[in-house]
Amino acid sequence: MATGKINVSVENIFPLIKKFLYSDHEIFLRELISNATDATTKLKHLYSIGEAKGEYGAPLIEVKIDKEGKKLHIIDQGIGMTADEVEKYINQVAFSGAEEFLEKYKDSAKDAGIIGHFGLGFYSAFMVAHQVEIISKSYKDEPAVHWICDGSPEFNLLPSTRHERGTEIILHIAEDSEEFLEDHRIRELLAKYNKFMPVPIKFGTRTETKTIGEGDDAKEESTEVDNIINNPNPAWTKAPADLSNEDYNSFYRELYPMQFDEPLFHIHLNVDYPFNLTGILYFPKLSHDLQMQKDKIQLYQNQVYVTDNVEGIVPEFLTMLKGVIDSPDIPLNVSRSYLQADGNVKKISNYITRKVSDKLKSLFIDNRADFEAKWNDIKIVLEYGMLSEAKFYEKAGDFFLYPTVGKQFLTLQDLKDKTKELQTDKDGKLVILYASNADAQHSYIDAAQAKGYEVLLLDSPIVAHLIQKLESDNENLTFVRVDADHVDNLIKKGEDAVSALSEDEQKELQTTLEEVIPKQTFTIQFQPMSAEAAPFMITKPEFMRRMKEMSAHGGGGMFGMGNLPDMYNLVVNTNSALVQGLMNTEDKDKQQKQIRQALDIAKLSQNLLKGEELTAFVKRSFDLIH
Repeated sequence: MATGKINVSVENIFPLIKKFLYSDHEIFLRELISNATDATTKLKHLYSIGEAKGEYGAPLIEVKIDKEGKKLHIIDQGIGMTADEVEKYINQVAFSGAEEFLEKYKDSAKDAGIIGHFGLGFYSAFMVAHQVEIISKSYKDEPAVHWICDGSPEFNLLPSTRHERGTEIILHIAEDSEEFLEDHRIRELLAKYNKFMPVPIKFGTRTETKTIGEGDDAKEESTEVDNIINNPNPAWTKAPADLSNEDYNSFYRELYPMQFDEPLFHIHLNVDYPFNLTGILYFPKLSHDLQMQKDKIQLYQNQVYVTDNVEGIVPEFLTMLKGVIDSPDIPLNVSRSYLQADGNVKKISNYITRKVSDKLKSLFIDNRADFEAKWNDIKIVLEYGMLSEAKFYEKAGDFFLYPTVGKQFLTLQDLKDKTKELQTDKDGKLVILYASNADAQHSYIDAAQAKGYEVLLLDSPIVAHLIQKLESDNENLTFVRVDADHVDNLIKKGEDAVSALSEDEQKELQTTLEEVIPKQTFTIQFQPMSAEAAPFMITKPEFMRRMKEMSAHGGGGMFGMGNLPDMYNLVVNTNSALVQGLMNTEDKDKQQKQIRQALDIAKLSQNLLKGEELTAFVKRSFDLIH
């Protein structure tokens, strides 16, 4: 029997581990199973190079609960340890700068340390156990050993009668951690952290029933088999050539068993230089609630689950995707729960951006019709990417689509080619008309289409920001909403119409209109349009509208525009029979009622008529047809 003291540079290492080194005590199970996995994979390597003798067998890791004895067992059939190795790896908690480390983290739980890089994972057991035992038999022909420690620097090292190769960790669970003696809790943790570990993990048994014989002689036979709770060979560890589309969809369902929609498409990541990275990303059908979509990508390190917060590794606009990323080259802190930024992380982020861009381009080229059919389900991600990632923006021009109100999908180059002959303004800029709400802006869309103009349907909440960026990068291009005042330039160019009212008549009419129409809200503009066009149309100053939209969707009050008053233009069609009739109406009361009615109809088409004004309009309308 041997006794001694664990060699640490300070005596309060155990309280520190228990309180500070991990943000979640449940991490202990991940750490211990990771150690068991390492022991098994090391043994496999030794057999592969001929350094280990005897039968390798089919090693697995077993987790057992002894509820009555208040113990949790983690058993592996791996490389095992000799007494000297226990002394080296367990009794000497070696980490450089220990005093400095302790001083840095003693007052902070959430910013705590660097366990994964200091070999302290085993000691996470003391977060939930008041005593820990190790019983281990090395693959070498040496006696087994039994190590016992109660969470103080004192330990006992005894001989053991164990004959099987491998290690058993026995945790005597503390009173405040008895949740870890419940089957459902352990099953939950195994599913969370160890679902794809590369070594089979057994937790209990299950009954398998099979039919023996045929016909009247057939009978069912039940047997108890090991309940293996993990998938040691997940799809991302395989070559893309070895996987079918159904394999990818099946893995998606394995990752997200409560997700009932199939993914739109997948992207398989596989790189080994200048860093190692594997994984599969899926484009799911997305809702407009972007926040609800995040934290669905799982980060693994050598098939060990780390976190679902991949900020910094995955470009922000792709955090709305789902899937798995696995890399041994992502630096982590002590508990492997938070990321530390370094050069590799940025390289990985850039690689993922490029890989996604290339995949989208190939999907667009290979089957444009299918890509267009999926556009509305993926556009919010791509719009966000265009705004937030310069490298993605550079590549996205090849496949980014602009849907029209007529349900066509055009690239920016398609748009330029299709509209350059007709849709230029007086300054020679190509004007791209768009609607943000096809129903609310229907009359404006109808008027623009009647002149042969192409109208896009851009209804994203961030479209104002995207348009601003596109215009800044395309000097001779401007986007104009179909109900905006800038459309005047195009309407005039397309009309070739002569006003039916002289300048003097227009001045007289303006005076009449201003007696009814509030100057503080509307600027009256006269324009000769076709006789069939609406007599009154309301447009909004494009610049002011954009500022208010960007303020609303870009973080409240940007540029101080959050509380700007609403200003509109009232465009009066001087060739309308109604407008000309207003000039000839001698009954002042009737004239003003007609103006109010025409104005309210124009406001109604812009969804501006509400409350008392809407009630008055309805009453007036009934009076007119009485």
